[in-house]
Amino acid sequence: MNRVLIDTDILSYYFRGDEVVVGHFEKYLKQYDLLEISLITYYEIIGGLLAKNALKQFAVFEDFVVENIVVPMTDKSAKISAELYSSLRQNVNIVDDIDLLIAGIAIENDMVLATNNERHFGKIPGLRIENWKK
Repeated sequence: MNRVLIDTDILSYYFRGDEVVVGHFEKYLKQYDLLEISLITYYEIIGGLLAKNALKQFAVFEDFVVENIVVPMTDKSAKISAELYSSLRQNVNIVDDIDLLIAGIAIENDMVLATNNERHFGKIPGLRIENWKK
């Protein structure tokens, strides 16, 4: 099993207790000690929780982060994301900047992206995805 970068949607399902997603987390953690999310996912989750003033959920998420890994965005991952943006735009395939930044981090770190958003991420060349909602 390859290292996996957990996308924002899958992390949200996990915190809601989705049985399928929780099962994937449990299986993954039998091989790896920690879960990994991107700095972009960290931003999205924190922003959403603060906007809703969900302080209890915020505390739970912060505990999760302390026990796992937030994979940073580097100049290399930013360049990968920019190249993807340029290539996709030239082919009239528009993908959200947030998704491209997450993809750049996954590609730089040779990780599979666990996501339920196959429609958007499936357009990105060189990105390996697995749907952990299925």
